[in-house]
Amino acid sequence: MYKKEQASQLRQAFWTTLGQYIAPHPPADGGKVNWLNYRTGQKHVYFRMQADNRKASIGIELTHPDTELQELFFDQFRELKQVLHEYLGEEWEWLLHTKDENGKTISRIYKEIAPVNVFNQDDWPQLISFFKPRLVALDEFWSNAKYSFDSFW
Repeated sequence: MYKKEQASQLRQAFWTTLGQYIAPHPPADGGKVNWLNYRTGQKHVYFRMQADNRKASIGIELTHPDTELQELFFDQFRELKQVLHEYLGEEWEWLLHTKDENGKTISRIYKEIAPVNVFNQDDWPQLISFFKPRLVALDEFWSNAKYSFDSFW
């Protein structure tokens, strides 16, 4: 078992390493991008990557506090589901109105792998191979699809 400080350092080292692997890849719209803190330009729409000692996930999270508006946004993504899955080259899980770790109602479109352990450096190649192509595909999808969402908020 890792001490809290060791776990924090390993987690930070992993995300730094992932950032170094993905940094040379240009964003789809040609601008600048912080791959690890991706900005969608839409309030309450986030691309999230998570990894712990059991699993890893990447996904789109919709966090609007008004669940009806959140559902409208989720429905708009659902309209683009086939396009999204074509960019990703795979199907993802779709959850409307689930709870996050803080008990807040969110909606998620995500992909998960397990078992992997971000604290085990032997798993890092698998984690990087999981995150990098999916984040690049999300960027490519979003560079074309984001305009479909402009009228929502």
